[in-house]
Amino acid sequence: MTAVPAPLNSGEPAGFGGAGSVTLVEGATFCLSNRLGDVEQGRPHGLFFRDARVLSRWELMVDGKPAESLSVLTPEAFIARFVLRRPPQEGLADSTLLVVRERIIADGMHEVLSLENMGREPTAVTLELHVDADFVDLFAVKEGRAGHVRAEISVADGELLLHDRTDRMRGITITSTVEPAVLPGTLVWRVVVPVGGMWKTEIIAQPTLGNQQVPAPLTPGEHVGVSAPCRKIEAWRDTATDIVSADAVLTQVLRRTESDLGALRIHDDTAEGRPFVAAGAPWFMTLFGRDSLLTAWMALPLSVDLALGTLQQLAELQGREVNPITEEQPGRIMHEMRRGPSGGQVLGGTIYYGTADATPLFVMLLAECHRWGADPAAIEDLLPAADAALDWIMRYGDRDGDGFVEYRRATDRGLVNQGWKDSFDGINDAGGHLAQAPIALCEVQGYVHAALLARAELADVFGQPRRAARLRDRADELRGKFAEQFWMPDRGWYAVALDATKRHVDALTSNSAHCLWAGIASDEHAAELVRQLAKEEMDTGFGLRTLASNMGAYNPMSYHCGSVWPHDTAIAVAGLLRYGHVPGAVELATRLAGGLLDAAAAFDGRLPELFCGFPRARFAVPVPYPTSCSPQAWASAAPLLLVRSFLGLNPDVPNRTLRVRPRLPESWGRVTLTALRLGDLSVDVEAEGSTVHSVRLPDDWQLITE
Repeated sequence: MTAVPAPLNSGEPAGFGGAGSVTLVEGATFCLSNRLGDVEQGRPHGLFFRDARVLSRWELMVDGKPAESLSVLTPEAFIARFVLRRPPQEGLADSTLLVVRERIIADGMHEVLSLENMGREPTAVTLELHVDADFVDLFAVKEGRAGHVRAEISVADGELLLHDRTDRMRGITITSTVEPAVLPGTLVWRVVVPVGGMWKTEIIAQPTLGNQQVPAPLTPGEHVGVSAPCRKIEAWRDTATDIVSADAVLTQVLRRTESDLGALRIHDDTAEGRPFVAAGAPWFMTLFGRDSLLTAWMALPLSVDLALGTLQQLAELQGREVNPITEEQPGRIMHEMRRGPSGGQVLGGTIYYGTADATPLFVMLLAECHRWGADPAAIEDLLPAADAALDWIMRYGDRDGDGFVEYRRATDRGLVNQGWKDSFDGINDAGGHLAQAPIALCEVQGYVHAALLARAELADVFGQPRRAARLRDRADELRGKFAEQFWMPDRGWYAVALDATKRHVDALTSNSAHCLWAGIASDEHAAELVRQLAKEEMDTGFGLRTLASNMGAYNPMSYHCGSVWPHDTAIAVAGLLRYGHVPGAVELATRLAGGLLDAAAAFDGRLPELFCGFPRARFAVPVPYPTSCSPQAWASAAPLLLVRSFLGLNPDVPNRTLRVRPRLPESWGRVTLTALRLGDLSVDVEAEGSTVHSVRLPDDWQLITE
């Protein structure tokens, strides 16, 4: 019986690699292993290339046993050094043989395996590397549907060749610089390491696609620093803004942010090689509408090109026709793209469009890119896509003509919830009851309001004053309707949604804070909302809960019903600072940001996709969510949004204006941005507290600090 394909993104947490898993990522390739560096069979481990698992087993045995882990070092998101030792002989506590696996991934994997004898006599060692592949789709692995498929394995000229049994166009070749004894599925080396001596070999795993072997990350003998991934990350660092703070933790987090976003970048397959950002490792190493757009927005202080490339890529994939299977509709921005073996079988296509928020976010980011100095010609080229997006909002997004964008999946194969909380139980009321579709989310209305104003701004720029006025009128009308129908005066917050009967879905959630970020909230409502968000039911001490702890569906260990998502807290902070004139807003923003950075320090400088929403008073360190993705794009980018928001950094390159209005936390000390690129201009900014120390601008630019 053939298994029914699952949706592209089930909106649910997935099985991960287990405790202590190590994830390496570079572009669309990632490797998931244990702390020994082993890819274990029967677990969601593997080397994944173009959404297919090309290695399902990669296990090293030292004298017939797994090595023992001493340490794992990951200097870059795509490099790991597994420091191991041979298991001690029976009755002994110590081992005299150091085993090191130095791994780098790109479109394949390169591993240097070395042995060092610390003993007083030569030592004989037998090494076995067991290899297999199943070439199954990424989502079959994620959802535990991979089964026990094995590759077709052959040996030729000292190489191990593995091919997909159902599609011989996919395969992988394993070679070694020190020739092993090659058996089907196993490489064997029998060596003697002299006293104080070292032995090593370089093992290369090169995927084949369409019977063509992809380039290896390194050629034998090359230093890792000259590899394509290292050259790529150095080029990224050379062009990205350098941001440092007197706060060592913040600086460490920003360094990790820069590295992870660089590794998560993907370039399209065209000659232009446009950059865009993947959503995150291990399961979302592909273009996502919402995730990629929000990440690109947050990362604008590092790179405008990343945002522009994301917009261009999404515009090319924008909906053209009505297809209920994939939920494509004219003008709609896609949710997710997949290129794996099952991609064309999942929901009838490789692209799924079931999202309510990506389409207005597209228009918002387009105007923001223009402000940040993107090529005006490129912006103008994307205006038809923005207009098509607004047409989708009116024609398809607003299903019943009430002025609000709602969602309801077209078939039983699509996502039940199509906002950022897309798990099946992500939208519920104060009593814990699930909302019934069609559902109009509060934050989506905020995004639509911001999108209308964004397109109006672009209409002014490109000589369409009448259109600009009409768009602003529509935005004002929406803002009024939103205040009337979403605000709950007896509660003091916005309903998270209106359900099928236009009833308030009345839970207190972090979604309301997105309404601050988008600017749809009135000052009166914002003042009350700040008071509600500041309560211990929402503020964990490490960030903002997705759902208040006194709500019926609250579970601090859930995916969307009480956990903390760093990107969500960062958006809340940006919203609070947008309404910084409201009493308590800046104080709450400062507290939330401090808690989030404390959480980052506990996670060794890398914020995960989410973590559990237990109060800090109960657990002194944040409790990890067991299947959280890391690195994950919008979590990695969240610290950039914090810095930008507290700096009050808002450029307007077309009008040669830079606004800097800092309200920096005292603990951050002096914050310095070096080589901030605004169009053709490179700017340095230094600020501390509420003081701008220096901004170097040409004479024809205006600096606004109030």
